[in-house]
Amino acid sequence: YILTPASCFLLSCPRTSNIASKFSSTRLSLSSEEGTPPRRARRSPSDRPRRPPPNRSTTSRSRGSSSSSGGATTRDRNLDVKRKRAPHQFDHTKADARPFLNDPATFVKEQSHNEDAPCFVFPGDDEQEPSDKTKIPEGSHIVSVSLDDLFPNLDFSEKFCSTKQFRDELRNSMREDIFDSTPTYAGMSEKVRKMLLLPDSSLQGSWNCGQYTEHTDDNDGDKQLRMSKLTQVLKEHLGETAPTGDEFMETIGKLCGSKPSTHWIDIVGITDRKISHSWHQDTGRSPGGDTRTVLLGFPKEDNYDGVGVFSHAVKLECEQLAPEDHPNSEPIVYPELTVDDEYIVKPRFARGREIIMFRDIDSIHSAPDVAYRVSVMRFM
Repeated sequence: YILTPASCFLLSCPRTSNIASKFSSTRLSLSSEEGTPPRRARRSPSDRPRRPPPNRSTTSRSRGSSSSSGGATTRDRNLDVKRKRAPHQFDHTKADARPFLNDPATFVKEQSHNEDAPCFVFPGDDEQEPSDKTKIPEGSHIVSVSLDDLFPNLDFSEKFCSTKQFRDELRNSMREDIFDSTPTYAGMSEKVRKMLLLPDSSLQGSWNCGQYTEHTDDNDGDKQLRMSKLTQVLKEHLGETAPTGDEFMETIGKLCGSKPSTHWIDIVGITDRKISHSWHQDTGRSPGGDTRTVLLGFPKEDNYDGVGVFSHAVKLECEQLAPEDHPNSEPIVYPELTVDDEYIVKPRFARGREIIMFRDIDSIHSAPDVAYRVSVMRFM
């Protein structure tokens, strides 16, 4: 089939597009099953149907006649109507909504951690009887923990905070071990695996290693390690007395208290823009009364002392519990809540303060307005 100028015009014409599509599909069927169909004879130029191109005088006359005979066609009306856009498209561009920062480091280093911020009272809570709410003891909202406290006599905090290579290898090995042992990811191709393990992507799974190793005893009767790559990294940087990867995960996980969900996620988030706070609670529950969320920070530079690594938080005066019928897997979001800066805590990361923990009913939190980190790992 030879495409002549006339046939090109017909293929582009809206009224003949359906016919052209049917013909094209027939041609494809023929060529795939029976070989190339015979050529059709060329038509004489004088036999070709000719139509005036748009915007000629005949088109104007036809429009005029249409108007006089009862109105323009739908196509003609659409040509005269200005294309509409959603209202928000006139307000700002994406870059304006989340403006890029040329120097995020300078921005966060000018921020105060404000860890002595006063407690926030939800609108309406001050009208309730005192017996209806449980007050939260001062100083218990957000607690910092050192890696040296959890793994003594290893100089863990100093090596973690001062050596980017150690932090990167620690993080990457944790992600690989969790990916390779999580049933959800089983069967994925190597290409997908590499994409999901890219360092700028978030990843989730479980910090509970016992459930993956209890039935995998080796020939010596010892349990095989789930976190084998992490174990190797820890021993290379901390020595033979370093914890195994499984012990590392479980020790941090135990900070979550009783009745944890064992959920783990490595959160990257937006790191090159200034964003608005989005206040929420992950669950609005503390099932055991001491059930906590635990965050392990990975700063962007060595010997970092400042904010932007951990989530920002607002300390509450009274416990804020989720409604009984609220699903456990869904966060409680407060989109209309406005919080003054004086109440916003920006937890400080520093040597000896690599971890923070808090009950989800004691505060509301948000991603930092400006994140300055590689990632933050959340244990629940």
